[in-house]
Amino acid sequence: MCYDGVLEPLGESQVVAYLEILADEYSIHLISFEKPADAARKELVARMSRRLETAGIIWHRRRYHKRPRILSTLWDMGGAILLAIWLAVRHRARVLHSRSVLCAAMLYPARLFGRARFVVDIRGFWVDERVDAGLIPNGGIIFRVLKRIEKTMLRNADHIVTLTHASVPYLRDDDRLGRTHAPISVIPTCADLDLFSPEETSCDTRSPGGSATALTLGYVGQLGTWYMLEEMLAFFAAIRRLRPAARLLVINKNQQDEVRAGLERAGIDPAVVEIRGATRDEMPEQIRRMDAGLALIRPYFSKIASAPTKLAEYLGCGVPVVGNAGCGDMVRIIEDDGVGVAMADTRADTIEAAAIALLDRLEDPAIGARCTASARRHFLLTDGAARYRDIYRSLTTGCPL
Repeated sequence: MCYDGVLEPLGESQVVAYLEILADEYSIHLISFEKPADAARKELVARMSRRLETAGIIWHRRRYHKRPRILSTLWDMGGAILLAIWLAVRHRARVLHSRSVLCAAMLYPARLFGRARFVVDIRGFWVDERVDAGLIPNGGIIFRVLKRIEKTMLRNADHIVTLTHASVPYLRDDDRLGRTHAPISVIPTCADLDLFSPEETSCDTRSPGGSATALTLGYVGQLGTWYMLEEMLAFFAAIRRLRPAARLLVINKNQQDEVRAGLERAGIDPAVVEIRGATRDEMPEQIRRMDAGLALIRPYFSKIASAPTKLAEYLGCGVPVVGNAGCGDMVRIIEDDGVGVAMADTRADTIEAAAIALLDRLEDPAIGARCTASARRHFLLTDGAARYRDIYRSLTTGCPL
């Protein structure tokens, strides 16, 4: 079960892509919550339905409700709980796999009705994300209720999957997260590296980092709560002071006005910035146009357990990354593999030093090859699916990993 819709790019890449590989060994029922705007696109729904049917995956599509805020979630949960119980009992489910603590709460009653093993697959520290996003107050009654749910799910898991090595000590030892005793596997947000590859295309306009005439800094994806638009624009401005011909490429569908407003606040000429949308299939072609990709994320506690998909996609295309401390394993990967610049903070002097460091890194002709090697070391989709397969086998056979 996933609360993200599989009609969205993230659900397609981080749910469907794995399940297609696993479906050759397991009979899979997928429960997802689709946003009304996506569900209204009949061609999109038909295409995903055919894709899942071809893989042998049975799709139970639920409608995602957003308002009123708490009641809509309770409504979604009630229907999903009943569906999960019915499916688990009817099909004698052997493994219940929840993609998030919220989905774990919806699957937990089904676990009580049957004998299925229980996988809790976290994508961040769930309750703390709600606090960091300003959705609930820290310490209030809603916070306490959600923390109780989170601890209960983690303590009752038969196996926990997390995206980062940095989060494991907190899951084991921090009472805020229940101090689970379940086995923990780290499976980061992997990417299809046959699609996100450094293959040259007709639109590839990248040039060596030392070029004074062409350098393209890029950003891919939504902005929302976590990504630091102002700081990323400040970094681009620092690059422009060193390379006046540098350009910024922003691939974003729904927040283009927000990006333009940010450019105005930062005093950046919009003529040197290209803002455009792209489908998932078009995304690698656009990333290959970049000399470096931005991934500056607010260093909240909840982000220790997060892994940005764009990190895998940048590196897979041979593009070095500009990141910052506080988000999962990103700094460790960037520094250990020599695939970009990792900033300790986002102060003005740190940004200036990092811009200089990036231009120095881009002088290295081997950096692109290091990026693709790093992507294959950490983010290969088939490796991620194999780890899930090992978890399923260990739970269904009783043999430890």
